[in-house]
Amino acid sequence: MSTEPSPPPSPSLTERRKAATQLDIAHAAAELFASRGPEATTAEEIARRAGIALRTFYRYFRSKQDAVGPLLTDGADRWRGLLEAMAPGTPLGPALRAAAERALAAPDAGAAEALLRTRGLLRAAEDDPALRAVWYRVNQESEERLVPVIARLMGPADGVTGAGGRTDGGGPDALEVRLVAAAATDAIRIAVETWADTEAGAEGPGSPADLAARCLERLLGGLDRA
Repeated sequence: MSTEPSPPPSPSLTERRKAATQLDIAHAAAELFASRGPEATTAEEIARRAGIALRTFYRYFRSKQDAVGPLLTDGADRWRGLLEAMAPGTPLGPALRAAAERALAAPDAGAAEALLRTRGLLRAAEDDPALRAVWYRVNQESEERLVPVIARLMGPADGVTGAGGRTDGGGPDALEVRLVAAAATDAIRIAVETWADTEAGAEGPGSPADLAARCLERLLGGLDRA
């Protein structure tokens, strides 16, 4: 019997439409925040830019700052998805770096535009605590969702948790798994924040992918020998 986890069910048409609408709203909010600033932007203007009614906006989001959540989450989901596709036992250091470089790459104009939109959001968040809170919340949620992915890469976790957090079935140490998930998430966050404070391009030296790889190499290089 296979020990691989069953793939999650495909989202329904309604769920896909909802996600698409939320992302459209997030793009509209990000554009307005970057060009005008969060304080000068209203929920009504975001709804109008997204082509929806204000009541529809509030059906999905509690505040104008919350509206950018799906855009920020999209990048984290892409990185995690790349890691989920890797085989258990893949060396963690190289796996994390490879996934980060691919997730933050800008192979076309659309990907580059998405990264630049994130840069605009992070710059706008410097003077808006509510927008910063959304960014930190997205990173915290990403870290939590990364934990089972890291555990799977590190080895089977089919035993009973024993002393020190290690499973009796030979699974990974729970403390180490959480530490790796937290460190990797923060490494990506710091790389993107550092890039947002510069004028470096979306590709090449100083890009998000370049900085993320450097952060992970310094922070998690020891995992290559684990």
